[in-house]
Amino acid sequence: MALRAVIAGTGALPGLLLEGAGSAVVAFEGVAVTAKGAPAIAARFERLGTLFDDLRAAGVVEVCFAGAMTRPRLDPTALDDRTKALMPRLMKAMAQGDDALLRDIAALFEEQGFSVLGAHEVRPDLVADAGVLAGGALPEADVARARAVLDALGPLDVGQGVVAGRGQVLGIETLQGTDAMLRFVAASAKGSGGVLVKRPKPGQDLRFDMPAIGPETVRLAADAGLSGIEIAAGSVLLLDRAAVLAACAETGLSLRASP
Repeated sequence: MALRAVIAGTGALPGLLLEGAGSAVVAFEGVAVTAKGAPAIAARFERLGTLFDDLRAAGVVEVCFAGAMTRPRLDPTALDDRTKALMPRLMKAMAQGDDALLRDIAALFEEQGFSVLGAHEVRPDLVADAGVLAGGALPEADVARARAVLDALGPLDVGQGVVAGRGQVLGIETLQGTDAMLRFVAASAKGSGGVLVKRPKPGQDLRFDMPAIGPETVRLAADAGLSGIEIAAGSVLLLDRAAVLAACAETGLSLRASP
């Protein structure tokens, strides 16, 4: 009997949360998920009512959303009755942006009696306390510039990462993600010695879409000619801390967690 279910998207995070016993994985149709031996509960976006029943039947009391998902194209002919009744509510949330949609989906699960946890609550070791994790000092003027841009754009639900270098904003994370932004910086402004800053949006519910970096983030930042990365202490996931720190040592990139 599973006590917790990981509502899985793509990427490394679902697998990290499924390490150990007591967890099932919810695998939506069309989403490639690595279950790592965890019991799998098949699901469709059009059949949320059926999913709620299946979770209860499996003994699930907690759910955790993890990994990237794109908005699905729904088949109206496949909607179960409960999902059909929810569609006006879900369509209204979708019109307000991803944060609003995720909050409303979480509220649906809570209304059905499930507790919704963040990845950092399931695996506290995936976030860092404040301090220097690798390397040395960061260009503080560039850090301040990037953080100011993130604060300004947060209410617009744009992204969680900004690159600044030599006093200029070199890249802003959008729907394409951090890796695409860093590749753009490498192609257009390589060698600035600047910094990538990753932080949650102001007021963001950290149970969903929590900012994250992995070893590939470090390598791409180094390829873009940056000197380091600053993350928000306690609210940015390190997807394999040992590998992230090894990549910092390999590339010479500095990494700091700040309040």
